[in-house]
Amino acid sequence: MTSQTPDTLDRALARSQGLDTLLRDVTDRAVAEVAGAAACSITVRRSDRLMTLAGSTGLPSGLDLRQYENGSGPCVDAADTQTPQYAADLATETRWPAYTEYALGAGVRCVLALPLPVDGEPDAALNLYGLEPDSLADGRDAARAFVERTAAAVNEALRIEREQASAADVRTALLSRSVIDQAVGMVMAGERVDAHQAMERLRRASQNRNVKLRDLCAELVARAPRDGSDGRQ
Repeated sequence: MTSQTPDTLDRALARSQGLDTLLRDVTDRAVAEVAGAAACSITVRRSDRLMTLAGSTGLPSGLDLRQYENGSGPCVDAADTQTPQYAADLATETRWPAYTEYALGAGVRCVLALPLPVDGEPDAALNLYGLEPDSLADGRDAARAFVERTAAAVNEALRIEREQASAADVRTALLSRSVIDQAVGMVMAGERVDAHQAMERLRRASQNRNVKLRDLCAELVARAPRDGSDGRQ
């Protein structure tokens, strides 16, 4: 497969349906573009624990998880130290004995883990797996170039997603404020209390029923009669 230019990759990734799809596309592209790669995954640290954000088609689920559980392995070391890790042949590798045994059982003989510089994620790595000894040797330069291009595209996607999430949060907050204000007005009118007392009654009801204040108010507003009727059609 012919390597794509950075602009072509960025445009393709920008068309992805959200970050999950984008990252899955990244891992599949890595397998296609890096000689000797049979599978790929992306590791990041969030909330002080490592996790796999995406994996290519055909990636055994336990390959990364076993490393996270043991706190040891090429992906862990690459993410933690931001230093590339290459295991040419796991059959002779001595650095990660617990992980090596599991990976060999899954048919993996070669691993290349490269730090992935992602904004807001202090520890991240792109991990490539080969099925033959030293099978990733010829693809190491291509892998490094791919990581550089991928980091830029992923960072841009993360920025866009954060902006969209922020906008969604604002819309949700405005809608919540509107429905709460409506419910407060209904309680004030129905029980002849001021705004502060109405809010306190709604909060107590929310706590007693163990439901969010927003949801309680939305339910109250939805049950309200329309156009001054008693609710009957």
